[in-house]
Amino acid sequence: MPAWIVMRRELGSFFVSPLAYVVLTSWLVWNGVVFWVLTEFYARNAVSSGAASPLSAFFGGSSLFFIPLLVFVPILTMRLIAGERQSGTIEPLMTAPVSDAAIIVGKYGAAIAMWCVLWLPTVIYAWIMSQHGSVDWGAVAASYLGIFVLGAYFMAIGLLMSALAPTQIIAAVLAFVALGVLFTVGIGEFVFDGAVRELCAYVSMWGHMQSFSKGVVDTRYLVFDLSITILAVGLSIGVLKARRQG
Repeated sequence: MPAWIVMRRELGSFFVSPLAYVVLTSWLVWNGVVFWVLTEFYARNAVSSGAASPLSAFFGGSSLFFIPLLVFVPILTMRLIAGERQSGTIEPLMTAPVSDAAIIVGKYGAAIAMWCVLWLPTVIYAWIMSQHGSVDWGAVAASYLGIFVLGAYFMAIGLLMSALAPTQIIAAVLAFVALGVLFTVGIGEFVFDGAVRELCAYVSMWGHMQSFSKGVVDTRYLVFDLSITILAVGLSIGVLKARRQG
């Protein structure tokens, strides 16, 4: 399958580069520090409710969850298409017997795989908590579902910015701005009233993860995240096709 070949190629090139290990190390250090800070805070303040726990805070209950996403996602996605264009390898890829859709789907699949690799080690935090108290594994599973669908649309937006940008740096900046704008719009939930507030609440990343971290799988958020994902991936295919024809 062409998309699978593109995906394997992308993952192979990523994990043989120093960037992969810098990103993974930085990510693990950040999450380790955040988890330690949250557990210390809750231990010192004797907070022990199902809706307010170190795990629920870790999985989107604080701004510390979102800060690295706005940084790491652009770094992971900037090379997907813009890197090929900048290095000059986009021409052989475009002339290969692979469709535009297969290239984009393969690149996107690699991005999702990278996202999953980032979060896989954090399962140990739930295990640590289970050794010192009770853990709602249903809420943990819902949290990881929320992380997956949120990452799906984050990565799709990063892919689209990479398809539009001529260089990796510009792709990273565009992705950071796009995600930053979406995050800021969501904050409008706490500022506006009426219909505007409801709209902001619907697109709020914070609201998405707070719901999932409590074990509530809200299908409205799933529909929104998957709709943005499909739209961004489809637009990426269109951009690549336009560049091929141009």
